[in-house]
Amino acid sequence: MTTFGLRWWSRTTIALLAHPGLWLTAVVQALRLAPPGWWRRRPFLPVPDAAYLRFRMETQYGSDHDPDPADVVTYLHWVRSTNRSR
Repeated sequence: MTTFGLRWWSRTTIALLAHPGLWLTAVVQALRLAPPGWWRRRPFLPVPDAAYLRFRMETQYGSDHDPDPADVVTYLHWVRSTNRSR
């Protein structure tokens, strides 16, 4: 099951620290993926819906597990390049 625990957040944060050009993209994506009105519900963070995350992980990996931090970096590079081409 996708849990995005402390270990995953730590590893992903470290991976993103090496790519300062992706920091803004990461923040924008977090806000885009968050459900409307996220600031009115606990944990008061732009956290995507659990069912959506489960679907995305099954689509990407064939099972419901935490994404590899390198895949997150690759995804953010893709998002940034896609947004620039518009």
